[in-house]
Amino acid sequence: MSDRIRVIRTHGEDITVTTADGTEILRYVHRPDPDPFESRKPYAHPVRTLAGRTVTGYRPNDHRWHKGVQMTASHLSGQNFWGGNSYVPGEGYLALPERVGSMRHDGFPDLTVEHDRLAVTEHLTWVEHGGAEWAREERGLTVHSVDEASGSWALDWAIRLTNIRAEPLVFGSPTTAGRELAGYTGLQWRGPRDFTGGTVFTPDGEGAEQLMGTQGPWLAFSAEHDDVDAQSTLVFAHAPENLDARAAIHPSHWFVRAEPVPTVAFSWAFFTEFELPPGESFAYRYRLVVADGAWDRDRVTAHLAGLPW
Repeated sequence: MSDRIRVIRTHGEDITVTTADGTEILRYVHRPDPDPFESRKPYAHPVRTLAGRTVTGYRPNDHRWHKGVQMTASHLSGQNFWGGNSYVPGEGYLALPERVGSMRHDGFPDLTVEHDRLAVTEHLTWVEHGGAEWAREERGLTVHSVDEASGSWALDWAIRLTNIRAEPLVFGSPTTAGRELAGYTGLQWRGPRDFTGGTVFTPDGEGAEQLMGTQGPWLAFSAEHDDVDAQSTLVFAHAPENLDARAAIHPSHWFVRAEPVPTVAFSWAFFTEFELPPGESFAYRYRLVVADGAWDRDRVTAHLAGLPW
C-alpha cells in the first residue's frame, strides 16, 4: 500500500505534511515567534488543499497576530492569549503588552505516522506575561482522510487544559467584557485575503452576519481564489460531546466574519464567562475539512457523515 502522506519533523521548528505528489498541505510551527506582543504560540500555516491552494492567512496587515489556525484565549483572568491589542471596557482596544501571555511548546511525547495518517500529541504550558505558569495543555493533532476522489483531507484538533494555578481561571471574550458580537476566543482560523466576502453556511443557515453567535454542529466557508481559477471550502465541525451540555464545560458558539476579514473561531465563551477551578480540566475536539471546490450543504453533510469520530 503506497503512502498518501509524508511527514518531516524539524527539531525546534515545525512538522510538515506533504502528499505523495509533493504538495505540502500542512505546516505546524512550534518555533517561538519573535514578537511577544503577538502572543507566542504554535500555529498551523500554511494549510493547503490537495491541489495546493492556500487556505490560511499569516500576519495580515490588519491583525499581525492572526496566524493560520491557532488555539487562543482572548480574555483569560485578565491576560490575553490571543495576541495584539486588548479590549478594555469603556476604553476600547489598547496596546497593553503586559497583558499578553504565551503558550510554550514543551515537546511531542507521541508522533505516529501511517501511510495516510499522522497523529501527534503535544504538551504545552500557558504562561502569563510575568512568567507564571497558569495551565498545562495536552493537544492532539491528527491528519487523516486524505481522499483524492473528493479532493479533501481532514485535520482533527483536540485540547485538554488543566488549571495549575491556586485560583480559578476565568475564560471570557470581548463580548463578555461589553463589546457586542466580538465573542472571539478558542480555536481560530484566519483565512487568506482572497477569502474576504466568501460564502458561509451551516446545516440550517447562511451568511456570516446571520450566523455570528449561533450554535450548530458545523459551519462551512468557501471562496474563490485570486491568481487561479479555483475555489476552496473549509468545514469546521464539532465533536458530538462539544455540544452535549452534560459533557462540555461551557456552550460553544460560532464567531464568524467574511468581511472585513475572513475568520472563524469555535468560541467557548462568546456571551458569558466560565471558570476552571484549580486542578480541574476541560476538553474539546474539533475537525477541519480542507477541500478543493465550492461545496454545497448536501455535499458537506454527506462527507461529514462518512467521517465518524
